[in-house]
Amino acid sequence: MASTVGVLGSVARLYAHRIPLIVKINHNELLTYPNAYDQRLSASVDHAFDLGAVAVGATIYYGSEESRRQIEEISEAFQHAHELGLFTVLWAYLRNAAFKKDGVDYHSAADPAGQANHLAVTIQADIVKQKQPTNNGGFTALKFGKTDDRVYRQLSSDHPIDLTRYQVVNCYMGQAPLMNSGGASGDNDLQQAVKTAVVNKRAGGAGLISGRKAFQKPMDEGVELLNAIQDVYLDESITVA
Repeated sequence: MASTVGVLGSVARLYAHRIPLIVKINHNELLTYPNAYDQRLSASVDHAFDLGAVAVGATIYYGSEESRRQIEEISEAFQHAHELGLFTVLWAYLRNAAFKKDGVDYHSAADPAGQANHLAVTIQADIVKQKQPTNNGGFTALKFGKTDDRVYRQLSSDHPIDLTRYQVVNCYMGQAPLMNSGGASGDNDLQQAVKTAVVNKRAGGAGLISGRKAFQKPMDEGVELLNAIQDVYLDESITVA
């Protein structure tokens, strides 16, 4: 269970040793005007440790103007977390208005998002959370970054499993497990969650993190969705493609 230090702190005495808790130590806030995509520290690793958490999580908005500061802050925090025996989870998201071009959104393109995964593991994220790729060729379309034609000819294709597999490859060949995000709540959430989980598992991923799709629903519907995701990873007939 991953949440803020405020939420987890309010229940830690009851649940810290019954449910593994992950304290997310930075956040974006949307009251500053104009809004900015800037994750700022809102808790410390020591605070998470005192609450009995098993891990700390953080977000870095790679590509944003503030990303270099975020990389330095979270790299230092992750080192301290490991010293205390906690594991680390990084939401390795892209944020830059320039990543949208000609009506195409490349925030979830396999190539720049894959580089974000690589940078996440470089600062010793034990688990990487990334949006499941929906397209590819962000570097070539946006004409920046470093890439190679073989990335698109040999290491990936337009198939969702291949695109997601490229994300796993960028997590040091899966040494750091890749978990995909479940996405925003909407229509056909149960089917979409199962599809995302199947693609992730068949690509060599390690799981699906579901938030709004499950927790913005009535209890019975949310439990049904989470159980469906669990069933995908427990089903031995769903194997790596």
